[in-house]
Amino acid sequence: MNEEFNEYFNRQIKLWGQETQDSLQNKKVAIIGSGGLGCTLGIALGASGIGEFTFVDFDTVGVHNIHRQIGFKVGDDGKYKAEVLKELMESRCPYVKVNACTESFEEFAKKDLTFDLIIDATDNLPTRAAINEYCMKHNQPWIYGSVEEFHGQVCFFEKASYEAVFQINDRKPNGIACPIVMHIGSLQANLALRYLAGLSVKKDVLYYLSFDNEGVINTKKFNLPTA
Repeated sequence: MNEEFNEYFNRQIKLWGQETQDSLQNKKVAIIGSGGLGCTLGIALGASGIGEFTFVDFDTVGVHNIHRQIGFKVGDDGKYKAEVLKELMESRCPYVKVNACTESFEEFAKKDLTFDLIIDATDNLPTRAAINEYCMKHNQPWIYGSVEEFHGQVCFFEKASYEAVFQINDRKPNGIACPIVMHIGSLQANLALRYLAGLSVKKDVLYYLSFDNEGVINTKKFNLPTA
């Protein structure tokens, strides 16, 4: 790679070496959802050296999104979220290819594209179930994340089934604040980057993080049954 590339990724090259950094350029990631988690994932991973991202989201930016969806600003309302994130990522890193798909995951899945990793950034249980079904059918690893109020969950799914663990319904999440969204999205991003860089990742373990009424952080983990 050239001198500018090495300067851009200087701190990561110090972390895991030139060969690993170069290998990330060959990785492809799909992020399903471009809201709060998707914004954090895009910012955290978009300038990491991963070669290609695809954002999948048919939703547009609303003013009520901006306080917690850190990729958007006043003036973006009405624009497709996936397209705004594509523009943001490309402005931050010249070494990444970004695709924006303004359609549902169900429509996107019909294209049967190949990815090294799929990351769930939705707030919709039926869509997560569809992601799980697709990934199990294609032996595709994926990372789940959800957040509500002051708690959230993260899991790297490899063999376990999401539908075997969670009850699927169409309920909408309650109130939410920006910091917990960024926290959960960052944990997803860390799992993704470790996996893509060839570092160890604990799979099929659900991490549950919450703040109690005293503001104390609690973390629990659960080993999920595998198929």
